[in-house]
Amino acid sequence: MRRRFVKQGWEVILVNDVRSARHQLHDKLLRPLVVLADMILPDGNCLDLLEGLKQQNQPIGEWILLTAYGSISDSVRALKLGAHDFLEKPVDDARLDMAIQRATRSARAQRRLSNEVASRAARYGIERLIGHSDRIVEIRQIVQQIAQTNISALVLRGDTGTGKGLVARILHYAGPRAAGPMVEVNCAALPGELLESELFGHEAGAFTGAKGRREGLFEQADGGTLFLDEIAEMDLALQAKLLKAVEDRKIRRVAGNQEINIDVQIISATNRDLEAEVADKRFRSDLFHRLSVFQIELPSIADRPEDLEELVKGFVDEFNERAQTGITHIPQDVWTQLKSYSWPGNVRELRNVIERCVLLSRGPTLEARWLQLNTAPQRQPHRDENGIFFPLDGSISLDQMERRLIEESLFRQQGNVTKAAKLLGISRQTLRYRIEKHGLDPEPKI
Repeated sequence: MRRRFVKQGWEVILVNDVRSARHQLHDKLLRPLVVLADMILPDGNCLDLLEGLKQQNQPIGEWILLTAYGSISDSVRALKLGAHDFLEKPVDDARLDMAIQRATRSARAQRRLSNEVASRAARYGIERLIGHSDRIVEIRQIVQQIAQTNISALVLRGDTGTGKGLVARILHYAGPRAAGPMVEVNCAALPGELLESELFGHEAGAFTGAKGRREGLFEQADGGTLFLDEIAEMDLALQAKLLKAVEDRKIRRVAGNQEINIDVQIISATNRDLEAEVADKRFRSDLFHRLSVFQIELPSIADRPEDLEELVKGFVDEFNERAQTGITHIPQDVWTQLKSYSWPGNVRELRNVIERCVLLSRGPTLEARWLQLNTAPQRQPHRDENGIFFPLDGSISLDQMERRLIEESLFRQQGNVTKAAKLLGISRQTLRYRIEKHGLDPEPKI
């Protein structure tokens, strides 16, 4: 057999017993595409060897087992252990060649998948969370701890551009589901009826234009992670269906009759205050509690200014490597602009700015002309008898606007929470919640 396979172009390593095979596969870390093995060897059974290697999670290729004493129990055990084929001797050359070809195709596909998973795991390592501030150090520790568990659902919170998508990918590729699919959908990008079909799939004829059956994202993510970005944008009717899917671990395609079992980890992300959305009846409280098994709040750049230099240098190194450039010097005037800017788009905006600068700068210096930051003096909110007005230039965050509006309404109503809530068009309970959230004193202030 060895002479025959060598003539076919194979590199062949021949061993005569279990001990020698274990030495090659375990001690020398041999990674064959295909293992062709007699079931019974002088010093043991090959199924025991295969079982031991599987328990150690070693990549061992596809196994084809040969035996002159085939039994149903052996063949069942071989298939349970993941053997590719189980052939009784004598086996003719044509059948063996066919089995080898099938096993080779399967092994190469598995190796490509394994390499892809390893590549993505390296790309989304925990070190991608750059910074040394107390907050980011704490988040790295939390992410590392959560990634080692098979948590069913969690919520990522933070302003736009703080890196929620990056954290979701780190959690997936560093966790036990890394070999499974990572499927992402932006809930704000699709209207409700299309989002339902996207999530759950549909049967032929479910709606106009549905010519065939389509698997939804839940099915596509089976065994892996489903990342629901902008979860707060989902309408209430679809939230009820999402809750049922998460609770029952079953889905039903649109216009379908059959329930389909799913095994999916759900990571949700939002830049909204979900507790406030629940209080305002815009988000289901039961879904909120089911999705938020754990919550991670990602800070904005304004909350961790000490990380700015490390972020900039990290992005310069990344784009130097990608574009084969050699930026090694960042002048003081560039640092001055970077540190004085408010970064309303947070890490995403900073990354885009550094990418532009690295690609367009000539020579080893990061050129200030490519920063193109909006450094105009920030306008402050002003008030008159008709209302309060805010500049829409990124200089004031949504939370700051909300806080200022509440302060103004309380001031105008001399601290009367009921009247202030009516002025804002919200319930007294919601206003009370937001007063506590911002740490405000209802007493009137000038």
